[in-house]
Amino acid sequence: MDVMAERCAGLDVHRSTVVACVLLSEAGGRTKKAKAEFTTTTAGLGKLVAWLREHGVSVVGMESTGVYWMPVYAALESAGGFELIVANAQHIKAVPGRKTDMNDAEWVACLVRHGLMRPSFVPPKAIRDLRDLTRYRRTLVEAQASERRRLIKLLEAADIKLAGVLSDVFGVCGRLILRAVIAGDQSAAAMAKLARGKLRQKRPQLFDALSAQVDPHRRGLLAMQLTRVEAAEADIAALDAQIAIHLAPYARQLGLLMAIPGIDRVVGATMIAEIGVDMTVFATAGHLAAWAGVCPGNNESAGKRKPTGARKGNPHLKTALCNAAIGASRKRDSFFKAKYHKLKSRRGGGRAALAIAHKLLVVAYHVLSTGAEYRDLGETYLDKRNAQRSAQRYVRRLENLGYTVTLNPVAQTANAF
Repeated sequence: MDVMAERCAGLDVHRSTVVACVLLSEAGGRTKKAKAEFTTTTAGLGKLVAWLREHGVSVVGMESTGVYWMPVYAALESAGGFELIVANAQHIKAVPGRKTDMNDAEWVACLVRHGLMRPSFVPPKAIRDLRDLTRYRRTLVEAQASERRRLIKLLEAADIKLAGVLSDVFGVCGRLILRAVIAGDQSAAAMAKLARGKLRQKRPQLFDALSAQVDPHRRGLLAMQLTRVEAAEADIAALDAQIAIHLAPYARQLGLLMAIPGIDRVVGATMIAEIGVDMTVFATAGHLAAWAGVCPGNNESAGKRKPTGARKGNPHLKTALCNAAIGASRKRDSFFKAKYHKLKSRRGGGRAALAIAHKLLVVAYHVLSTGAEYRDLGETYLDKRNAQRSAQRYVRRLENLGYTVTLNPVAQTANAF
């Protein structure tokens, strides 16, 4: 095989150690090997960088093993002078039977040497920092939602039917009532009078919902849960402020994404954090969709294609896109709404949402690539594009209802002047 990198290295990264193997081309077609082991502390990574420089290494490859590769990558990135390749560990498995750390490092170096190691997408450091914030924000939002559900469950167990009366238990009036329930020093009538605005019309229902007596044990649990909910809200607000600072350099790209139906500021920030703003790292929109996991995989044998589920991809981006797809399906007079309901009638809501997520990502790819603003095709685009097919479908539906249908096209009369 052709040699693509004359001086390369392969790294086998673990939590406490990193094993390195260097392959150097010499005169006469010979290859020189050098192997060493380093710790993953700051001092150990500094020795690794110096050792690689001593051997004149230009390309370094490693597996994406959990989070252990990240400090190694950061140390080599900050040192500069290296072309770094991080590959999916499933894509570079060696032949079984010779499994040692040194052999693993040599195998990775051999793949790098011959250009057989496909690099994974690793965004720049600024995007990685933004990614840390958006991913932790999602974790806090999910934790807050879980805590809210626990609190409502505890209210139901105590026979406090607040969720059956208030559409938002954690709104302004809902929180006033919750604190009154936790304090336990007000009657049901007094707590019902805490309703404000339109909720005053529901004071009789609130009185009935709050008539049960809550024991001190449950009031203590409610206090803890409400404190955790409010703490999570404060942390999310702090994260939003930091995310806004990191998004400032990408204000134009964020504005372009937010013009797409279903994509709000949170989804737009997640997309920038996960895929960046430079679309040249993805060959086509299809490559990006496959990387994100919003398109079906391939399963073909003997010329026959077999059904297969969606590919595994980036779960953070995939979740955000599916949420955006549901929002886009509710956008009045939009192409995505018409497409979603057309697919839903045949394939179900879940598959329709995933298909719309795929289309949203393709649109985002072209918007970020060209810098052009999104223009909606309209809700009637599909019917106009396939007028004959749409007419036949409506005819079949009417015939199934027992009608006889005759189609007469409207005469096109030209204006005479």
